[in-house]
Amino acid sequence: MSLLTRNVARCLIQVSSRNIHSTAALANPPTKPQQRVKCTLIPGDGVGPELIYSVQEVFKAADVPVDFEPFFLSEVNPALSAPLETVVESINRNKICLKGILATPDYSHTGELQTLNMKLRNELDLYANVVHVASLPGVKTRHQGIDAVVIREQTEGEYSAQEHETVPGVVECLKVVTEAKSLRIAKFAFDYAVKHNRKKVTAIHKANIMKLGDGLFLRSCEKMAKLYPRIQFEKMIVDNATMQLVSNPHQFDVMVTPNLYGNIIDNISSGLVGGAGVVSGASYSASHVVYEPGARHTFSEAVGKNIANPTAMLLCASKMLRHINLLHYSQQIYTAVNNVLKAGKVRTKDLGGNATTNEFTKAVILSLK
Repeated sequence: MSLLTRNVARCLIQVSSRNIHSTAALANPPTKPQQRVKCTLIPGDGVGPELIYSVQEVFKAADVPVDFEPFFLSEVNPALSAPLETVVESINRNKICLKGILATPDYSHTGELQTLNMKLRNELDLYANVVHVASLPGVKTRHQGIDAVVIREQTEGEYSAQEHETVPGVVECLKVVTEAKSLRIAKFAFDYAVKHNRKKVTAIHKANIMKLGDGLFLRSCEKMAKLYPRIQFEKMIVDNATMQLVSNPHQFDVMVTPNLYGNIIDNISSGLVGGAGVVSGASYSASHVVYEPGARHTFSEAVGKNIANPTAMLLCASKMLRHINLLHYSQQIYTAVNNVLKAGKVRTKDLGGNATTNEFTKAVILSLK
C-alpha cells in the first residue's frame, strides 16, 4: 500500500469515527446540565411542607442537580408569608416553580375578594392549568386504564373576583369571558393534543343556559377546531360531562374547560384514579411553569400526623425535571414511585394502607437504588 493510499485510509477511518460519535451523541443526548438548575419552591399550607420535604429527600438520594429557592407564601399565616412581589420576582427569574396548595380563607366580611392564588396566577399570567388523570399501577379503583387530560382556563370566568352587593340581600357576581382568552386556551388544548399524540378534544360548557358567556367560549373552541382537522372535536354540557366521567371515563382524551368547570372536573377525575394524593398538575404561562398537585386540597386536618400521600407531589417533581431536560432523574423518580405503588407493600392511609409519609418516601428512595 502506497503512502498516499495509507493516508487516505487513515483519513476515512478518522471521519468515520467522528460520524459514529456524532450519531451516538444525537441518539443519546445528555440529560445532565453543565450547571445546577435553580427552582422556586413554595411549600404551601396544610400538609404541603411535609410533601415538599418528601421531594427534597428523594432529590437528595438521587443527587438531582436542582437547587431550591424556598418562599413561604400563605393567606392563613400572613405574618410568616413572603411578599407576593418577592415570590413573583423569583419565578420570573427561574421560570420554574414547585408549589404546594395554598389555603383560601373566607374573606367575605373584609372586602378582599381576590385570593392569593388568583393574584399569583394573574401576576404571572398562568392561564392554562393542565391535570393528567391516569390510572396508576397497584391503585385499585372502580375504573382502570383511565388516561385523560383536563385543560382549564384559570384567569377569568367565575374566578374574576368581581362581586358586589347591589342592595342589601342581593349580590351580583360577574362571570367574565373574553374571546381572546377563550381562543388562547382552545389553541393550547389543540396544540397539547398534537404534541402528545392525543386524538380528541372535548369542550366542556353550559352554553345552552349561559348563551353569551359560555356561548363565546364554545364558539372559540369550534373556531379553533377547524384549524386542527386531524383532531376529533366534540362538545359536551358540563352536567352531562360529570355523569359521563363517573360512568364511562374512557371516552375522554383531552378536555378543555372554563375556570369553574375545570376545577370541578379536576376533582371528579382525581377521585376516579385514587384521590387528591395521586394526581399531579401544572399551570403554564408563555414563559413560566408552576407544578402543583392536580386536586387542590391542603388536607389541613392531617398536619403533623405523618399520613399524607406524597405521590402527587413526587410526580409533579418528576414532570418538572422532564421540563428542564433532566430526563434521567425524571424517569428514575417516576419509575421508583410506580414500583412502590405496584408492589403494594407500602401504602398510605388514603390508599387503604397504614404506611406513614416518611415510610412511603423511604420506600421510593430504596426503589431508586
